[in-house]
Amino acid sequence: MREAIESMVIAAIEDAVDAGELELVEIPEPSVERPRDPAHGDWATTVALKCAKAAGMPPRQVAQIVAGRLADHPDIASVEVAGPGFINLRLSPTALQRVVRHVRQADSKLGSSDSGAGRRVQVEFVSANPVGPMHVGHGRWAALGDSVARLLAHTGWSVEREFYVNDAGVQMDLFARSVSARYLEFCGSDEPFPEDGYQGSYIKEIAREIFDAEGTCWLDASAASREEYFREKAYAQVLEHLKRVLHDFGVDFDVWFSERRLHAASADGGPCEIDTAIEELRERGHVYDHEGAVWFRSTAFGDDKDRVLVKADGSYTYFAADIAYHKDKFDRGFDRVINIWGADHHGYVARMQAAVAALGHEGQLDIVIGQLVNLFRNGEAVRMSKRTGEMVTFEELVEEVGADAARYWFLRRSTDQQVDFDIAVAKEQSADNPVYYVQYAHARICSILRKAAEEAGENPDAAVDDVVAALALDEADLAPLDSEAELALMRELDRFGEVIDVAARELAPYKLTRYVEELAASFHQFYTVCRVIDPDAPDLTRARLFAVDATRRALRCALGLLGVGAPERM
Repeated sequence: MREAIESMVIAAIEDAVDAGELELVEIPEPSVERPRDPAHGDWATTVALKCAKAAGMPPRQVAQIVAGRLADHPDIASVEVAGPGFINLRLSPTALQRVVRHVRQADSKLGSSDSGAGRRVQVEFVSANPVGPMHVGHGRWAALGDSVARLLAHTGWSVEREFYVNDAGVQMDLFARSVSARYLEFCGSDEPFPEDGYQGSYIKEIAREIFDAEGTCWLDASAASREEYFREKAYAQVLEHLKRVLHDFGVDFDVWFSERRLHAASADGGPCEIDTAIEELRERGHVYDHEGAVWFRSTAFGDDKDRVLVKADGSYTYFAADIAYHKDKFDRGFDRVINIWGADHHGYVARMQAAVAALGHEGQLDIVIGQLVNLFRNGEAVRMSKRTGEMVTFEELVEEVGADAARYWFLRRSTDQQVDFDIAVAKEQSADNPVYYVQYAHARICSILRKAAEEAGENPDAAVDDVVAALALDEADLAPLDSEAELALMRELDRFGEVIDVAARELAPYKLTRYVEELAASFHQFYTVCRVIDPDAPDLTRARLFAVDATRRALRCALGLLGVGAPERM
């Protein structure tokens, strides 16, 4: 409706100019917004304040002239001038009924747009080290990254999901030594476990699998050959485990990018990608040598100090590999790159933005920092798994509460806020559990539609889309929808497109969770006071069935963008 209201306001000003009521050479943008207080109306505009100086009259007088021109429009129920010259508008039932018809027709395309214009965006998220199970924070980033990708695709972007596999560096060597040590224990050897080794029970499980499959054949091998073999075998096992857990959570990646690729020589034996990236920065004048090390002049791009790329001993820093990785991303033709990182990477943002700018891609990198997840059970903090006595893993949490509940709870807060996740509440089948509350609204609508089909002699056990098709609601007259509860539900449906636009633009799926809870509340209120199926009022029944079906489609579309299911029965 925003565009429609803007057009109305502009037309009203043009009519006033043509009638000689206003003297304006140029009409400013109408700046139509929703009032913070719904009591002030559905929409408001400050256009009179913008026109006043050019028109040579007080803003309130301009507002009265424009309001008078708007008052007779069939889409406007009332118009009032407030304050120094604000114009508040309330939509007519006819306009809101037209919104409901659009919502139902749009269905899964509701709120979609071409704002991305087919431009390519890469969303890189989770990127957990392949040396063990994911923690619940990784689960939050998985939900966030996947929902951001869904929102961007819904608004016209060509999206690619990527997982950066940190499979190079000392953590992989330590991982190999840890598995090797546990394997030797199974072989009866008393070789000491590395002091800084990975202690988790999963290390024993991996070593046990190798021992059960291959026996003691690696007992007498050299430490180097045994660790090299275990590194690759254990790495492959963990990586497959990560893929399976994420897939079960509803998250699949288009690309799994190996960090090793950055360190490897090119196909023709040339320099590796890290060296190539450093050389490009040097050619651009952003790299210098100092005290035997190679430095990136990141202070030229707003960082608080310059950063080392190659240490004096010739080894690369992690930052050097990250620069090469981001160069690789943009070399692949992405117009925009989005990184979703954990809270421990907050101090890394400025240097990464500096590097991307130095490579010629300033403004093309967005970095979202996701805060931590605090687990509770009935209000009591949960830090250890009952099963293993170690941290509660992402996989264990999903097994207990389900993927839908986990995703929804992870997405309910802004990324700059920590999530307090109460496992007991997430499992409740009550209004206290927000995901249940929203899904129940969808299931209740499906139940209403099945009941209507049954009373009409149709098959109520068919899929709900088939049930709705049998009800033949397309030509329903929506004029009877004019009660306060009906108007409130239609106003909530009218907000859908704006919420999607803002959530996609700000990379903020939590705005969508907030919206679906408000939409579900509007539906529940409507259902409480409005009898949907009334044998004595067939026209009203068809109109209300049309409205509840539109609500069902809006809920299903929104939940789909969150990666959460919309059950037809609960």
